[in-house]
Amino acid sequence: MASLGDRLRTDEAGQDLIEYALIAGFIAVVCYLAIKATGESISDTWSGVRDAVADAAARI
Repeated sequence: MASLGDRLRTDEAGQDLIEYALIAGFIAVVCYLAIKATGESISDTWSGVRDAVADAAARI
């Protein structure tokens, strides 16, 4: 009878699932960092648009 350690080292069932989970986790972290890095500049851009629209509306 094979020991549990031997079976775990040679059994590859579920390996693909773990690899896909790691890839999905990596992609999630990259997306989070990209959004975090660009979030403030996008917010500043939309604030500028909002101010420009408010100024234009005030002149009418």
